[in-house]
Amino acid sequence: MARLPRVHLAGVPEHIIQRGNNRQVCFASDDDFAAYADWLKEYSEAFGVHIHVWVMMTNHVHLLCTASDNSGISLMMQSLGRRYVRYFNRAYQRSGTLWEGRFKSCLLQEEQYVMAVYRYIELNPVRAGMVDSPVEYPWSSYAINAQGKQSALCQGHACYLALADTAAERQQAYRDLFRSEISEDVLADIRSTVKSGMALGNDRFKQEIAALTGRRQHLEPRGRPKAKQDQR
Repeated sequence: MARLPRVHLAGVPEHIIQRGNNRQVCFASDDDFAAYADWLKEYSEAFGVHIHVWVMMTNHVHLLCTASDNSGISLMMQSLGRRYVRYFNRAYQRSGTLWEGRFKSCLLQEEQYVMAVYRYIELNPVRAGMVDSPVEYPWSSYAINAQGKQSALCQGHACYLALADTAAERQQAYRDLFRSEISEDVLADIRSTVKSGMALGNDRFKQEIAALTGRRQHLEPRGRPKAKQDQR
């Protein structure tokens, strides 16, 4: 089956995941993480993409971002991916592919899912058993969003900024969000939509995205269409 084209919409937040090929290691040292972060900043600025949340794991990356035009995210990820592969292959005297094909992405309904994806991304190292708290993991945006660490890479989404009027109050409100767990239903929705590329939101949001992009936002049932089955 042919892959459905990805959809990107200016001004609509998007969850992105890029994995190493066969889940192989793509960050082997702090220098690797730092290089990727520097180039992420460079290309996000070059292509008008606001990075709200990020985490870099040893074999994959999660981003939450919003682009100023429909092509910005694709251009950013293509440029970043190619440059990082050249760096990684040279640094480790290897050749060939590093990433698992195309990056995966899905559009998010702001009022229902943006803050859930904030937490989902920054809790990745905790779910992986690498740390007990997100504050212990250095290669994510948690210290920026929760503690006010200065960063030229991270820009708060409107939903994050609406948590409180001042930065200190906002950071406290954000830390408070982590006192409760993300429900299993929401976790399943986040994982399935970024895997399939379908929009994450209610039916109305999905209908709006389908109308704007011309691409369906519901998975079709597997197997032979019913009409054909009835003819057998």
